Amino acid sequence: MSSDAPGFELPLRLLLAFRALIDELHAELSRQGHPDIRPMHGFVMQAIGPQGTTAVELGRTLGVSKQAAGKTIDALERIGYVERTTDPHDTRRKIVRLTPYGVDALARSARIFDTLRARWAGELGEDRLRALESDLRRLTPDNPWRLDMPGWFGSL
Repeated sequence: MSSDAPGFELPLRLLLAFRALIDELHAELSRQGHPDIRPMHGFVMQAIGPQGTTAVELGRTLGVSKQAAGKTIDALERIGYVERTTDPHDTRRKIVRLTPYGVDALARSARIFDTLRARWAGELGEDRLRALESDLRRLTPDNPWRLDMPGWFGSL
């Protein structure tokens, strides 16, 4: 009998590690004044970016329909993370932008991720964590900013 883990365990462990980090991030974001933000919102706010975007462009980036993107924009607008403005170059277009509250959530998220990474380094050792990160970089595509996960998961 082999002591090797079955092949299906690797993706599950990677997903569980992702989930553990995201759950801890959101618990801390809630303590820091962002109780309504949800994991999928991070993908959406990253896709909106500092310059803003349209619902059509957002849907394309996220890999979802314009309607699904619009519903998410509505939800984020209701809780204060985004606002719709008129495109100064084309008054027929609506641009979705992050509000200061949305920018604050992303900035806090970055700091919290740094704290969580430091905690993992304390648990595993900095050398082992760096090796893990290096190995994952070698095994995954160069661009870690795959924002189409909502469409891939079918969650929006």
